[in-house]
Amino acid sequence: MKALVLCSGGIDSTTALGIAIKKFGQENVIGLCMSYGQKHVRELESARAVAKHYGIELISMDLSKIFEYSDSSLLSHSDEEIPKESYAKQLDGAAQDETVSTYVPFRNGLFLSTAASIALSKDCSYIYYGAHKDDAAIAAYPDCSEEFNNAIKTAIWEGSGHQLNIEAPFISKNKADIVKMGLELGVPYELTWSCYEGGDKPCGKCGTCIDRAAAFAANGIPDPAIQ
Repeated sequence: MKALVLCSGGIDSTTALGIAIKKFGQENVIGLCMSYGQKHVRELESARAVAKHYGIELISMDLSKIFEYSDSSLLSHSDEEIPKESYAKQLDGAAQDETVSTYVPFRNGLFLSTAASIALSKDCSYIYYGAHKDDAAIAAYPDCSEEFNNAIKTAIWEGSGHQLNIEAPFISKNKADIVKMGLELGVPYELTWSCYEGGDKPCGKCGTCIDRAAAFAANGIPDPAIQ
């Protein structure tokens, strides 16, 4: 059996890739990375570096046209600044269904639908992605929730003629749990990138940088990507 893994170049997707490779073997795993109009290409460079490390095929897709109408602060055409604070602070006092400004509308839905078409064409039986419960908290990223995962898992299973299974191994886990699993697998975290800003070094202040630092600290080690 073969698996296709959504690869963003970050901690979560790289750990999911490590899990898939351990289960299916490097020769039976394909990576898929997406350009969606983000403000920098640093994460795509990391995805390529990770794929090279594991020796897997990496398919690249450009979905940026779809997101031209979004004002997400994560996108290159947006004038909105990326918040320099934790997700908890961003959502403090927010309505129950309010998303953070870095939410890109239905991004995981589009990524998984795209992945499903490619996976069927590449004779894959599984699609892995790295959604986890921290990102789903208080609807920050609703397409990372268990409810979303269960719904799209069913939709893709039915829409693929019962050929494709969606695997979200971290859907009920937090980022510290993910790092712990990845360390046990020897995941090359030194090659990954999480920061929403580009450049040579992470900003250390955006929500994802804060989450990443806390995850490594919870495991008692410094971030391997920061020298």
